[in-house]
Amino acid sequence: MKTKRFVSLALGALLACAASSPACTGITIKPQDGTVIRARTLEFGDKLNSDLVVVPRGFHFTGAEGSDKTGLKWTGKYGFVGANVLGHPIFADGLNEKGLSVGLFYFPTFASFAKATPDQASKLLAPWDLGTYFLSTSASVEEALDALKRVVVGDVIFKDWGIVPPVHYVVADASGRSVVIEFTDGKARVYDDPLGVITNSPTFDWHLTNLRNYLSLSAFNALPEKLPGLTLSPLGQGGGMHGLPGDFTPPSRFVRAVAFTQTALPSATAYDGLLQAFHILNQFDIPKGSVREKDKGQVFSEYTEWTSAADTTHRRYYIRTFINSRIREVDLDRCNLNAKEPVTLKLDTKETFEEITPVAAAAK
Repeated sequence: MKTKRFVSLALGALLACAASSPACTGITIKPQDGTVIRARTLEFGDKLNSDLVVVPRGFHFTGAEGSDKTGLKWTGKYGFVGANVLGHPIFADGLNEKGLSVGLFYFPTFASFAKATPDQASKLLAPWDLGTYFLSTSASVEEALDALKRVVVGDVIFKDWGIVPPVHYVVADASGRSVVIEFTDGKARVYDDPLGVITNSPTFDWHLTNLRNYLSLSAFNALPEKLPGLTLSPLGQGGGMHGLPGDFTPPSRFVRAVAFTQTALPSATAYDGLLQAFHILNQFDIPKGSVREKDKGQVFSEYTEWTSAADTTHRRYYIRTFINSRIREVDLDRCNLNAKEPVTLKLDTKETFEEITPVAAAAK
């Protein structure tokens, strides 16, 4: 294969606007047929114009592109599909041909990467490189964690925005294993993610501890309470979930994601699980205008730009967007992963409406 240089910037949902604080939510669904599905939302305060890109095997990558640093150079072993940002090879999420799935999530005020020094150039990755590095080199979570030991993820500034992107990562594979990787105090910390849920700050272990505040939540309706001379009955359905936090903050979304995934009825097949994943993530849709941030006189309104699902078992990637709710699919097993060029698949096509009007028959 002809050697090519493919810019690797797995920055995720950060770079369109440094003032925004993306509110992405990730979940995992495991149907009874053994399928493992990792799904997530992508929120941002400016339009990212995401498309899908199928990246073939054998491409040459360079770490820390987009900065003033020189980074690791490596050749991709596996092909993958990823959701890009602003039309560039910047991947917020992806799935490779071996069923490894990686997602980048915003991790503000807690992310802290190693100090990038010139002597580290041969193994340096910028924070936005790590997702692409895993997708192109690793077939499993175990291999990804082993690969992590061979690189340095440094505090590299992305020149276009003047910041070190504060991201953390979820990595999952077809076996059902899922881990969260966070860099704090310059060191990588790996957490097993048995529930397959991730949001944003604070640290992942804090979110797991916070679940202990919600032990009373239940999918079953509350029972009537008998008091002296009075019986209080529930006003309607859903009383068992009374107290479930409903705002868009990361801790609240984490609790809701666990509540909905753990109480969902079992899915029989991959098809059922995909529908279930998308329906659960409907609960995390942020309408335009509901979450706003003002920076230097400019108002940013964060909203759900797209929602995706990675079937790690059958190596299929699904996505829908804000302006087109039709779910689209890429089957990696049917892609030409020995191609010489990446293939970009446009996503921002408008919604189409199927007319089912019962038109009256013409008068005789």
